Amino acid sequence: MDALVILIPLMPLVAAMVIGLGHLFGAIDGEAGESLSADIASWAISMSCLLSLALLGADFLGKNAGSYMIGHWLNSDTLDIPFSFITSGFNVHLAALFSVLLAIIIRFSINYMHREAGYHRFFFILSLFSSAMLLLVLSGNVVLTFVGWEVAGLCSYFLIAYAYDRPVAVLNATRVFVTNRIGDAGLMLGAGFSFAWVGSVNWNTINAAAAQLTSGEATSLALCFAVAAFAKSAQLPFTPWLARAMEGPTPSSAVFYGAVMVHAGVFLVILLRPIFEQAPLAMALVALVGLLTAVYSFVIGLTQTDVKSSLIFATSGQLGLMYLECGLGFWQLAGWHLCAHAAVRSYQFLTAPSLMHNERCLNSEFPTRNIPAWLYVASLQRFWLDPIVDWALVKPVRGLAHDLSYFDDHVIDCMMGAPAPAIRAISSLAQLEEQRIGAQLDNDSDQFAQGSGLAGKITQWMAAILHWFEERFVLRGIGKDAINYGRDLGHIANKFEQAVLRPRYLVLFVLITLLVAF
Repeated sequence: MDALVILIPLMPLVAAMVIGLGHLFGAIDGEAGESLSADIASWAISMSCLLSLALLGADFLGKNAGSYMIGHWLNSDTLDIPFSFITSGFNVHLAALFSVLLAIIIRFSINYMHREAGYHRFFFILSLFSSAMLLLVLSGNVVLTFVGWEVAGLCSYFLIAYAYDRPVAVLNATRVFVTNRIGDAGLMLGAGFSFAWVGSVNWNTINAAAAQLTSGEATSLALCFAVAAFAKSAQLPFTPWLARAMEGPTPSSAVFYGAVMVHAGVFLVILLRPIFEQAPLAMALVALVGLLTAVYSFVIGLTQTDVKSSLIFATSGQLGLMYLECGLGFWQLAGWHLCAHAAVRSYQFLTAPSLMHNERCLNSEFPTRNIPAWLYVASLQRFWLDPIVDWALVKPVRGLAHDLSYFDDHVIDCMMGAPAPAIRAISSLAQLEEQRIGAQLDNDSDQFAQGSGLAGKITQWMAAILHWFEERFVLRGIGKDAINYGRDLGHIANKFEQAVLRPRYLVLFVLITLLVAF
């Protein structure tokens, strides 16, 4: 039964490839192809759901070995990264729950997204996300988990910017994507420390070696993975990105920020329970961050005036309580809390549109609470967390970039012997225009580029050769027809660029980049 674990993330991945390629080449397109895209995505996730439940049943009966390895992906000296999966315990339980919720949400999306622009793109991204999340919870080592972690984040970006013609959606998607990269850095650093101190990146090996780690090593390792978990589950100071993510369609909000992806951080902390138990400082930090996030989310939720915002801050508050439970050592409670919250919150997000309809029909109002004026203002401004982060992080980085650019322009270029200004140095067309209107050129017209240093002299010589070639073979033979041909080529190049920048080609480019990278 352990071999079933291979097919669980593979089937949604195949569905995503079929939908993506079919839409790319026009085989699946328009309203007529909606049923085909929906059937492919629905059947794939349904089969993954059945396989997950079968694997869960085998685990309850004690039939699973606990891990399954397909082969080796990378083997270099002492570094060994296998294609391995975990087939027992909390990983399998969570995979079964997530697959059931994904199947329900995909079925809900079939009618909800009917006749929406980008219908096929939505099911392509949702199928790819399903594969990534199932890979994330079932993988047996840090590297495969990181692959699922990254692909899920990429799908989140695409669905937040689903209405990519709206500047607010694109801006929020970019902000969310960049914020989550901070957590990715923590996960990568944790993987590096794991290999350096444990000699392996396999989860079981890392947990088994927790007792042999020194207090400093265990604390450093736990803190790296904690940062990754905080960013993924929108804990302070990363909480504001969760509200920005509500720009996507309701089904994507349910699957990403109600049911599945937002719980990945809590799952990571629970998975590394032996490491955190060896690091009291990291446990205290997890508990403190969880408590502060829960309080922050509760206060902000008091002043929200729309359903999705209220639900999203309720979600971050519950996630904070899960971190508090982990930090206090109530690991089993945190696991049950995660599963129950994923199911309940998914239902609430999916019923949000009908809730609004029912409220209008009954002419009822949402309950209000009386809170102090200062707290009301602070809650409306969400305690100015976004401006504070911009001031503390974004502004210094931007200033550093400006200083480095100035240093490069005024120090490095001078030391390397940069040539004279490029426009005056290589503008042979300007010289042609001067000849046409009868302007007097300098006597040393051939020496139009001057440089200093070795790099400058080499550039000067190359510029002189190119200038000689242009003057004798290009400029003297140029005419009105050549200018028209150049203008036509420019129009063709612009059309080609616009075609390449279409979303479907960008998605294909990102997928090819990921395949090459991993």
